[in-house]
Amino acid sequence: MAEKKKPRFLRRKNKAYKKLGKRNKRMQIWRKPTGRDNKMREKRKGYPAVVSIGYRTDKISRGLIEDKQPILVYNINDLLKIKKDEIGVIANIGKKKRLEIAKKAKEMKIEIHNLNIEKFLKKNEKIKEEKHKEKKKWTSEQKNN
Repeated sequence: MAEKKKPRFLRRKNKAYKKLGKRNKRMQIWRKPTGRDNKMREKRKGYPAVVSIGYRTDKISRGLIEDKQPILVYNINDLLKIKKDEIGVIANIGKKKRLEIAKKAKEMKIEIHNLNIEKFLKKNEKIKEEKHKEKKKWTSEQKNN
């Protein structure tokens, strides 16, 4: 049985006005269409879908990410608790802890949904090298003076 993809429910004419989300994703949220002549409210053909019964996700797959149960990761101990049928989601944490978690996840081959581990570690390695070069340059200038 093929699953029918649910449409992205967006506010009517949200692209027409900047404040409603032309370049502002967080304002592209659902608002029920009202108004006497609103074609979307009337559910006319050719207009975006309106939130209604029948679009809800199956109970089995509700709340899952890539068919795996998401687990919030605040520290390395939380990372160790992740099982095979679960996926890690890094919580709102600082860069230092995120770096530790990324290294440990790569080592343990654990999948993290909201972080590209390879890219993140590579970027931080570059930054570390640049800081090291700057420090070396600054110390050599201090010795010369």
